Amino acid sequence: MALKNVIGIDHAVVVVGDLDKAAATWKALGFTVSPRGTHSPHMGSGNYTIMLDPDYIELLGVLTPTEYNAPTRNFLARRGEGIERIAFTAIDSADGAEEIRARGFPPIGPIDFERPVTMPDGSRSAAKFRVFQWPVEETPGGLRIFACQHTTREAVWIPELMTHANGAGRLRQVLIATSDPGQDAGHLGRMIDRGARKEADGAIAVPSGSDRADFIFLTKDQLSRRYPGVSLSGLPERGGVGLVLASSDLDATARVIGAAGVRSGMSICVPPSEANGTLLAFAPA
Repeated sequence: MALKNVIGIDHAVVVVGDLDKAAATWKALGFTVSPRGTHSPHMGSGNYTIMLDPDYIELLGVLTPTEYNAPTRNFLARRGEGIERIAFTAIDSADGAEEIRARGFPPIGPIDFERPVTMPDGSRSAAKFRVFQWPVEETPGGLRIFACQHTTREAVWIPELMTHANGAGRLRQVLIATSDPGQDAGHLGRMIDRGARKEADGAIAVPSGSDRADFIFLTKDQLSRRYPGVSLSGLPERGGVGLVLASSDLDATARVIGAAGVRSGMSICVPPSEANGTLLAFAPA
C-alpha cells in the first residue's frame, strides 16, 4: 500500500559550488530565480529556488561546513555539481516518518527549520518546513530522497516567481543514470511503496505519486538515444542526471535559451555543462 503521507515529488535539489554564480546561470537560461535564502546555522546552507507548479527546483550551496551538510559536501567532492537528492511532498512529516519506519527504513527526523523570505512588497516573512529523510545509505541509482512538509506555502510558491521567460512549467520526469535500471527502480519502489513500469526503450519508470513527476531509471546509452545530439559530457554513470520540464511554448523556450539550447527530437535541451551538471529537457506541455 502506498505511503499516505508522501504524495509525490516536491522539488529537485541541484547542488552547486558557487551559489550566486549558479543563480546567474539559471537566470540567463530564462528562469525566474528567487532572492537568495539562508538556512539555519545547523544546516549551514543557502539556496535559490525556481518555482514551478506544483513543484520546483532548488539550487543549494554549502555556506558553512556542518555535520548536517556533510553528505552534500561529500557529494560535491566526489561528483561535482548536479542533482543530489529529490524531495517528496509530505502531508505530515511525523506520520510519514513512522510510515517508512514501519517499512524497515529508520527515518532521520523530522527536523523543523526555516529561512527568511523577502516578499514582493518588500515585507519580511519566513518559509517554514518540517522534513524527514530516508537513511543516508539508501540511495537508489545514487540518489538520496527526503520528504518536506511546507507549513508556510504562501512564502514559497509566490506568484511573482512562478512565471518563466523560457516557458518552464512543471517537472515531468527526473532522470537517473544507472547500469541496472531494474534493480535501482525496484529499490526506490520499495522505499516509497510504489510499483515500476517498463518504458519502450527499456528504461524503468517509477511514479512518485499523485500527478507529480515520474522517476526514470536508464543507462547512459539509453539517455543518449533519448536526446541525440546533446552532449552528456560530465554526467556520472550512476546518479541523478536530468530534469524534464513541461514548456508552454517551445519556440519561446528555444528563443530565450539561445545558443545554450539544442533541439533534440521534440525537446529543447540544455546540456549539463550549461546547467550546473544537470541535463534540462523542455518538452511540450
